[in-house]
Amino acid sequence: MNFPENLRYTSDHEWVRVEGDVAIVGVTDFAQRELGDIVFVEIESAGKTLAQHEIFGTVEAVKTVSDLFMPVSGDVIEVNKGLDTNPEAINSDPYGNGWMVKIKMSNAAECDALLTSAAYAAEVGV
Repeated sequence: MNFPENLRYTSDHEWVRVEGDVAIVGVTDFAQRELGDIVFVEIESAGKTLAQHEIFGTVEAVKTVSDLFMPVSGDVIEVNKGLDTNPEAINSDPYGNGWMVKIKMSNAAECDALLTSAAYAAEVGV
């Protein structure tokens, strides 16, 4: 499995890539494999201010429906509209075209508490 070292991770299987004061968020390679074929993504949090750990959407796979949790606090400034017609991008490219939201962080220090690549890999047993 792939856990890029330039990203941070949550125990809920989201990844975060920081670009200035914006965090780009998606689900990890581990999560998409566990979920199976993703068939639908629902994210209705665009324009909302959410706290860390709040639900920002759901992802539906053949096996189950899972909530998506905010890894950091902030304003959801963009949702990946490409997932509306191509939710399988999460399976094929979880760290690229499969990104889910962009967040203008209200507390960038929250990223420091997220897991490193090695810590996340250890947590999921890889």
